[in-house]
Amino acid sequence: MNLLELGIMFLLAATSFAATATQRTVSVHLTAQDQDRFDKVFSEGLKSSDLQSLYYTSANVPLPAGDASTCKRLLAVHGESKLNDFEKNFYLIGALKNFGCKEDVPAKVQSSVKAALSKEGSTAQELFFNYHSAKLAGVSIDEKVRTTLAKQLQNALKKDDSLNSLGHAFAVAAELGTAGAFAYDRIEEAFVQADEVDGKMLQFEGGLSITALIVNGGFKLASRLNKPSPITEEQAVKFATYFLSRVSVQTPKGVSVLLEVLKLLASQTSIAPICIRLAGNGQLLPENPVLSAKVCDLLGKPLSPKLAALSTNVVSLQTKDTVISKINLVPSKDDATLYTYNLKSAALPRGKYRVDIEAAPVYRQQLKINVLGKVRVNSLEIGVGDTDSTSASMKRHTVSHPAKLVTLLNADSQQKVIMKAVLVDDTTSKPIAVHQTFVLLRNKESLQEIIFVAEIDSTKAYKFEMDVGARASDFGHKSGTYEIILIVGDALLANSFQWLVGDVELKFTSTEAATKDSYSATANSRQPLPEIVHQFRAPEKRPARFVSDLFTGLCIAPLFILFVLWGKLGVNVKHFPFSLSALGFHIGLGAILTLFGVFWLRLNMFDTIRYLIPLALFTFICGNRMLRKIARGSNEK
Repeated sequence: MNLLELGIMFLLAATSFAATATQRTVSVHLTAQDQDRFDKVFSEGLKSSDLQSLYYTSANVPLPAGDASTCKRLLAVHGESKLNDFEKNFYLIGALKNFGCKEDVPAKVQSSVKAALSKEGSTAQELFFNYHSAKLAGVSIDEKVRTTLAKQLQNALKKDDSLNSLGHAFAVAAELGTAGAFAYDRIEEAFVQADEVDGKMLQFEGGLSITALIVNGGFKLASRLNKPSPITEEQAVKFATYFLSRVSVQTPKGVSVLLEVLKLLASQTSIAPICIRLAGNGQLLPENPVLSAKVCDLLGKPLSPKLAALSTNVVSLQTKDTVISKINLVPSKDDATLYTYNLKSAALPRGKYRVDIEAAPVYRQQLKINVLGKVRVNSLEIGVGDTDSTSASMKRHTVSHPAKLVTLLNADSQQKVIMKAVLVDDTTSKPIAVHQTFVLLRNKESLQEIIFVAEIDSTKAYKFEMDVGARASDFGHKSGTYEIILIVGDALLANSFQWLVGDVELKFTSTEAATKDSYSATANSRQPLPEIVHQFRAPEKRPARFVSDLFTGLCIAPLFILFVLWGKLGVNVKHFPFSLSALGFHIGLGAILTLFGVFWLRLNMFDTIRYLIPLALFTFICGNRMLRKIARGSNEK
């Protein structure tokens, strides 16, 4: 074997190893708040008059002590239920047994359940409910009955192999044992129909109920036949992520199937994902930077057995450098799901970090934390000067945080107010930049507030400069004493603050007139605008009367020539058919010509069409009759 072949084999082995290292973790789990909400859902379900809700409530919570009415109410609700007989019989028998009721199952229901086991042509859903009803009612189900049910189940899947049918079939086949082994071959067919959402979740069309039904049925059937798990580790993570996204369900059935499928997934130790997430809000205080991670199963319970170790690396998101490598989180003595590590010895600077947690060989999770810092005002200067003067020549007052400037500053419209502050990290004493640095001016009488942004300069000092005259409109030209407040905030600061630096008396010129003009402009801007009225384009200018008359004469000339020629040649009216149709045709034709003349003089196109349609129909009918009569006369001759 040469070196090239050896290298290729090594590469393939490394790739195979990397492919097997999966991330079997999720970032959420059922919390105590979720459990409290589920208890409220079941509490409301206990009061419900819906038989299905009562059954799923009975499967999860016991009957309250001294409650003797619920069992009797079950019988009444069963009689009033609009569900199919096979469903409501199952819910009644199951609820009576779960609640431990003394009432017997009605004889009619018992006989119906026994007869249903041998019913031909049942669907997979009917077989599911009938089998479990018989099992709960204590009906004997021997090997012969199991074989019969298996054949019925096979026939049902030939007629209907939808997801709903397959899910019920898996659950029944799991109860039948080896007689239902044929259904195991359909598991892969069912799971390949799962829809992937955002590359993070798997679900079946139909939502929570169908997805839980297929997953539960598939796992139970595989377990009963001692077969491998029907899904991979990666699929288990995606299904678990989907189920945990549905913890907001509000019905007893939804909560019940959710709890059942999560318990089942959590019990599959070979593929079950675990939850690794931050125990707090991910904000580490500078005086006590304790990293806390919660490690539990999908139900929020401690892992059994516990993880041997949680190896952790911490990577700076700013520099991409690994600042802490291969440390082990320490399990808490008080909480079996809590692991901690104090990062104080690492002296991490303020910033955002990624925490890579690994529990060999298959559990991996990435978390994000913020290491907070503290800001300190190293120096602050404030002063007032003329607008055209330079900042260096202005008289300034120095204020130490958190004290307030004793001197009252005065500024008029010809002056400006300036302030300069240097913010430093409390640990390193180096200048820092923060996300939010504002200067707020608040009128002491009206409490009106105006906020300005302080800009950072090249020396990393924050500067605020306000030309009083230019900013008069922002204050509504209202003179008075204003408080100057410095606001400093950042997501990575543990001590964001507001500091009352001092007071300044602002005087604006022509206050009354400017305020009046401002109010007047505001009032005018709120008045309705003039109405917009559509105007048609003005018609073109008509020609002179002589030109119009000349053109009219030229248009009439052909008609005049026609009459002259008729007079010279003579008009033969001997063969004019004197009938109603002939008279109607010529009268209609004359009326149409007259209408065109009126249209030319005074009518518009729409009015002309309205009159023309009936005249045209009348003329057409009369003309048709006249021509038919003339044609008949010619044929007779």
